[in-house]
Amino acid sequence: MTVRKVHSGARALVIGFDVGTTFSGVSYSILEPGQVPVIKSITRFPGQEHVSGDSKVPTAIWYDRDGMVRAEGAATTTGAYVDKAQDENWVHAKWFKLHLRPTRETPIHPLPHRKSATSVLADFLRYLFECTKTFIEQTHPNGRDLWLSLENSIQFVMAHPNGWEGKQQNQMRDAAIVAGLISTSEAEHDRLRFVTEGEASLHFCIQNGLGLDSIARGDGIVVVDAGGGTIDLSTYRMVNKSNGHREYEEISPPQCLFQGSIYVTERAKAYVAERLENSKYEADVEYIASIYDSGPKLSFDGEELASIKFGSARDHDPGLGIRSGAFKIPASDVRKFFEPSIAAVVAAVREQCISALGTRISSVFLVGGFAANDWLFSELKSRLAPLRLDLVRPDTHVNKAVADGAVSFHIDHYVSVRVARFTYGVVISEEYNKDKREHADRGAKRFRGLNGQELIPNSFNAILRRGVKVAETKVFRHHYIKRSTQLALLDHFSIDLYTYRGSGDPQWLDVEPELYEVICRIEGNTSAVRKYPIRRINVPNSEFYELDFEVVLSFGLTELKAQISWEENNVEKRGPAQILY
Repeated sequence: MTVRKVHSGARALVIGFDVGTTFSGVSYSILEPGQVPVIKSITRFPGQEHVSGDSKVPTAIWYDRDGMVRAEGAATTTGAYVDKAQDENWVHAKWFKLHLRPTRETPIHPLPHRKSATSVLADFLRYLFECTKTFIEQTHPNGRDLWLSLENSIQFVMAHPNGWEGKQQNQMRDAAIVAGLISTSEAEHDRLRFVTEGEASLHFCIQNGLGLDSIARGDGIVVVDAGGGTIDLSTYRMVNKSNGHREYEEISPPQCLFQGSIYVTERAKAYVAERLENSKYEADVEYIASIYDSGPKLSFDGEELASIKFGSARDHDPGLGIRSGAFKIPASDVRKFFEPSIAAVVAAVREQCISALGTRISSVFLVGGFAANDWLFSELKSRLAPLRLDLVRPDTHVNKAVADGAVSFHIDHYVSVRVARFTYGVVISEEYNKDKREHADRGAKRFRGLNGQELIPNSFNAILRRGVKVAETKVFRHHYIKRSTQLALLDHFSIDLYTYRGSGDPQWLDVEPELYEVICRIEGNTSAVRKYPIRRINVPNSEFYELDFEVVLSFGLTELKAQISWEENNVEKRGPAQILY
């Protein structure tokens, strides 16, 4: 286990949230000057008091018909609430995290009427925060006074899948504001940080001593966080700094697979629905699937058939696979439910190894709630062995890796270099050159700018290319020239930042247009930047103004940051820029 340093900063409370698709967890650490921080998990939730030491709670909410929260977390599974929900037609919100995903697939489970993903997340964050407060007050000496002394200095860390981007982070921040964790002020925004689930899992593995031998040899490691909705893959290696400090750098573009455990359940549900179609048991499909999800799926070992007890002994129809009230599924069919997830992980691990040019990958660490499934683990281990990869699981609770790792990210901050998942850039107009074929082919679109130049629109100017390693301190600059005949129009600027999600060399928006996407708009106040009056040559009364500055982008952090930069008396000046999603 890695030894953590003594805390040298101010006294504070760090809370890490892992809002999972099916289950969630919270971890925290009280930072005391001069003491070594200790990470603890919340292990008691309302409705789950009878369970000892469980650090996970169902990610679910019951809403009544007026949209009011009636039950959350573990309480949603208690008999009293389930009965009342049926009697009063409450709405069950589950898997709502997936509504934030950047993909355009149809969500698996609909949101309650008139509820957005942000508002449901806000309700659940409020619940987790209250559970954290109660737990600290009840388990620490003088807990009430302790909480009061820390509640104004809380630092929050929210983990999210590797595939989440700035837009999803912005929605999560909005949810934190609605939940009352932070306020709307810019200063308060600094109290909330984001970390990918892959990076949080790395911190958990390091703190639990996983792979330290292989890392010390200079080998790379792949961390596979297998959760309810997503399976996140991240690959790292250790770097020894000249000052003796050890840091970790990402060496492959991280991946996010929508192949978590709920997709196994969905495939099982489709199987059951097909078998029971047009039978008297057709209405029981949802119930049978829910029983499979909480029982036979978890214990499947690859050999035993799945026996789903849903009825009484009088429910008997061998032709449908129903015997004595149990729906039977042969092991060969159950394996098919798991196969797409297993195959996707193996292919993704292989891709991670290929992308990590120059670094030998020797170990794969499997964490997350889905990692507890023995069939998933044994199949992955056997299929990765021919690639000379050793698959291991922590001997501690694999389902609390992300929550613990989120807090460790704030305290230990091991990762200093990350890899760009996509190519990022802006769209510009190039000066027309008839001798360039790509210009000649687009000659019909050329136009004349204010300075008299002939220009070709829709050229893609890459700022950061996919696969490039980016240090946290590294900034990327885009030189920007804006011209206008009206001086006032130059006091503000806005520019769209694009991603190119292909693997080629992007140059023009009309080539593979479906692979380009605007991820945000960057805006800033440029009233302080000097505007230069310019006259067009040989054109009388044609004065215009030119604004010359740079947009400075930080891609190496866990959240995109932007500034504007300009020179004033040969001294660089910087101002804030706002990122709008």
